[in-house]
Amino acid sequence: MRIDFTPSPRPTLGVEWELALVDRTSRDLANCAREFFAAAQPELPHPDRLHRELLRNTVEVVTGICDTVDEAADDLRTSLRALLPVADSLGLDLYGGGAHPFADWTAQELTRGHRYAELINRTQYWGRQMLIWGVHVHVGLPEGKRVMGVLNGLLNHYPHLLALSASSPIWGGTDTGYASNRALMFQQLPTAGLPFQFETWEQFESFADDQLTTGVIDDLNEIRWDIRPAPHLGTVETRVCDGVSTVEELAAIAALVQCLVVDLDTRLAAGEEVGTMQPWHVQENKWRAARYGLDAIVILDSDSRERLVTDDLMDTLERLEPVAARLDCTDALRSVEEIVRSGASYQRQRRVAESNGGDLVAVVGSVVDELRESLSR
Repeated sequence: MRIDFTPSPRPTLGVEWELALVDRTSRDLANCAREFFAAAQPELPHPDRLHRELLRNTVEVVTGICDTVDEAADDLRTSLRALLPVADSLGLDLYGGGAHPFADWTAQELTRGHRYAELINRTQYWGRQMLIWGVHVHVGLPEGKRVMGVLNGLLNHYPHLLALSASSPIWGGTDTGYASNRALMFQQLPTAGLPFQFETWEQFESFADDQLTTGVIDDLNEIRWDIRPAPHLGTVETRVCDGVSTVEELAAIAALVQCLVVDLDTRLAAGEEVGTMQPWHVQENKWRAARYGLDAIVILDSDSRERLVTDDLMDTLERLEPVAARLDCTDALRSVEEIVRSGASYQRQRRVAESNGGDLVAVVGSVVDELRESLSR
């Protein structure tokens, strides 16, 4: 099977931000996406920036094709500032976390559509439980032959991205003990989770052909890897991150992803060999980041060296400074350090729960407030 990769002449950026709809009074999830869409479409400068998702408690705000992180952040701000009054009129708030702390999955309604109905028909219990939200970052690549090399190189940075964005510590009213419960839940779906490590584009084509022939997938979009190629867009899509609650955090993570992709592609184009860890090390790193977040000790390389994820992240940021300058995202990349200093969302949520006697309504309120405050700046 041949899969054509549509090249991107420059390292363009696209962001997809999944947000939950919550009731303003109860802070529970609200199955109001249909009403929200009907009210929002006339208010948006670009109606195509708002998408439906699997469940009626979810909306997705996306950017157009952007050249810089600042452009992507401004695009999202414009859409969200138009959406907040719509949410107000319906008694709703937008919630930017990786999971909801206390919502009942059995009470959630499915968005109408054959694709969603077929997914639930196949996945049953696990599919119905997917009360999870994430951020996807696309970065354009100029040549398909280097896509798998970039993807494999990104796996070395998987725990850094997950630890920074982790925002799903509480599930079903219980603190799971994990920084990102979402990361481990999502991988229960068929074709989700860590990607296979292919050396060439042709190996990926062979894999996709097998998947289509055996009925595992009906469409390439059903390959739900945490990092995957998007051949029709000419991008590599990073789907590692939990949902985030501020534009600033989103911009920081997008800058880190864009810089990593461009750095890896530049090195590969120059003939450098980009080291890839054994799949069992990559798998262990995912678990450690999901469990311990910014306190994770991660595996660095195929020689099994280990280090605190935040220490390695600081060195990575310094190494990427020239790339950030070239991409005009220096300030956004530096703001990654602010996440480490102030605490990732999972840490902030736990602090709110502790200071409010375990009140999970207050936790939802704090995440909602963070988004509103970031849009007011």
